[in-house]
Amino acid sequence: MTQLHKLVIASGNAGKVEEFRSYLADFGVELIAKPDNIDVEETGITFIENAHLKASQVAIATKQWAIADDSGLEVFALNGAPGVLSARYAPTDRDRINRVLTELRDFSNREAQFVCAIAIASPSGEIVADAIGICKGVITESPMGNGGFGYDPIFFMPELQQTFGEAPPEVKARISHRANALATLRLKLQYLLN
Repeated sequence: MTQLHKLVIASGNAGKVEEFRSYLADFGVELIAKPDNIDVEETGITFIENAHLKASQVAIATKQWAIADDSGLEVFALNGAPGVLSARYAPTDRDRINRVLTELRDFSNREAQFVCAIAIASPSGEIVADAIGICKGVITESPMGNGGFGYDPIFFMPELQQTFGEAPPEVKARISHRANALATLRLKLQYLLN
């Protein structure tokens, strides 16, 4: 198996790329952003299927190791919506937040979870590792905080007593769904680096 020296982050989302860079900084691997001309259609019906698709297709296209995630918000009262459609639930972050808040207007149960599925693919496109991370919380009545991205300003973590939009990035990086999934992958990634 080809040794891992470079890792393409298979995402066009600047917030996700920054979280990956922050979390993987201590591995000594060169992290490069996905070229803009590579787009992968997310046709999976689960987060893990989409992570596999993205990692595999970006690895093949770049002939490099690739790491990809698919993540989103699942609101229990909305039968798991927006789910795998989280990024496409409305045109902008603000619109997506407003849509969730509007759809939850008549519900008292505001429990939700962020889910993150991560996959690593070899240059041949073979998936060599994957993991799922979950972070449970509650949807607020209105946005709180300007940090993070996506649904962060309406995702309240009881253990933090604040939303992800209010939490300092270093705190979110330790406990988020992405951090949970990446923590599961750390041993496999260390093996691939040796």
